[in-house]
Amino acid sequence: MNVTRDTVTNTEVTLTISMDAEDEEPFLNRSYRRVASRVRIPGFRPGKAPRSIVESHMGREALVHEALEFMIPESLDKVLKDEDIQAFMEPRLEVIDMAPVSFKAVVPLEPIVELGEFQSIRLDKEEVEVTDEQVEHVLEDLRFESAPWEPVDRPVAFGDLVTLNVKGNIGGEQAIEDEGIDFIPQEDNNLPLPGFSANLEGMSEGESKEFTLNVPDDYPQQEYAGKECRFDVDVISIKAKSLPELDDEFAKGVREGFESLEALSNHVRQRLHDEAEAAANRRMEQSSLDEIKKLAKIQASELVYERELDLMYEERERALRNQRMDMELYLSYMGQTAEELREQMKPQAEDRLNTMLLLRKLADVEEIEVSDEEVQAEIDNLIASNGGDSEDSTMRQALSTQNALDSIRSGLLNRKIMARLVEITQGKASAAPAAEAPTESSIEEPQADTDNEAQPEDESTPAEDAT
Repeated sequence: MNVTRDTVTNTEVTLTISMDAEDEEPFLNRSYRRVASRVRIPGFRPGKAPRSIVESHMGREALVHEALEFMIPESLDKVLKDEDIQAFMEPRLEVIDMAPVSFKAVVPLEPIVELGEFQSIRLDKEEVEVTDEQVEHVLEDLRFESAPWEPVDRPVAFGDLVTLNVKGNIGGEQAIEDEGIDFIPQEDNNLPLPGFSANLEGMSEGESKEFTLNVPDDYPQQEYAGKECRFDVDVISIKAKSLPELDDEFAKGVREGFESLEALSNHVRQRLHDEAEAAANRRMEQSSLDEIKKLAKIQASELVYERELDLMYEERERALRNQRMDMELYLSYMGQTAEELREQMKPQAEDRLNTMLLLRKLADVEEIEVSDEEVQAEIDNLIASNGGDSEDSTMRQALSTQNALDSIRSGLLNRKIMARLVEITQGKASAAPAAEAPTESSIEEPQADTDNEAQPEDESTPAEDAT
């Protein structure tokens, strides 16, 4: 083989590889054996025709085409080994000629990541405080949640459960026609149109009312946008929550039950504190990550970023299929082409890849690893948290596949990296084991979806989840 290094940079090498007849021969023999069994040649049983007969019957080019599937990757692997080139990911290949075979390979190299003086980053974690008002708000939510709806003999008020017959006419067309629907009017509820709840306030059971509302310009059904809707509403029934007293008896009936209101309040306060602490930790992780990104310098092949973008696009397609929608339909809804969507996703793909590379490098520099024992302990935790026991062989078997083990190891690694980073930015970590050096990382590469493990999650938590 004749190998030419066309271009060489810090992040990629472009090779042109030209095969000679001696190089091609073993691959053509393999190609012949594959083809001979399925091609029919008069006078010969399948697979028994000599290569010369098969080649003259099909043409040499057909054999070469068949051989490319293994000729190119195997030849490239040999060249990379001989040339001592470590590919970071699958090279991009382009066939240049078929007689003899020659091809070009763009080989991405290990990205160069310089973390900078990350040990000097200092951040303060926000203090967590739970107020009496927050606890009271959760208790009120629980009180409302546990109360039954009971009929009331008074006009409609915000927060009631009102059963209605509703008709809505827009431009002479019956756009809304519902009978016996349950509706809770709220001051900030803009459904079905802004002002609908306000017009129900003060109505009595059995009362009918007509009123007109303007359809907003941004109404989803554009044929109605900007027009007027005339409503005819009949109030069938009105119910309100019969709220229990906030006392020890109430506490005993909440969820698993509490011995007193004080015990319930303490439980709510602790849960709110734990949730606030977890949210503060996530924000601290994100701030630490943002700061190290400012200092870091990353050099990577454009091909690496293209592959990350391809991966994100494929993930979007899978997510849409899970929702029983294909990409073509999604793009038509969004008013975009595939190229426009990819361009829109490009900054996110770049940031996601850079984050993965930073975490990978930080794990290397700080000598952070995940042991097999830690992986097994995490599997035990996952089984227990899903209601299984340590002897649950079905769940353990599912979590012991190579893909599952890799995912678990990656998640644990990311958590340990982020914990270390937070220690550093808070000034609680000892000095790095050794000076940073731009050597190839020997650790397992974290999964591409680091935004799920290493970056903060959505910190919003419904107040009612505090119990």
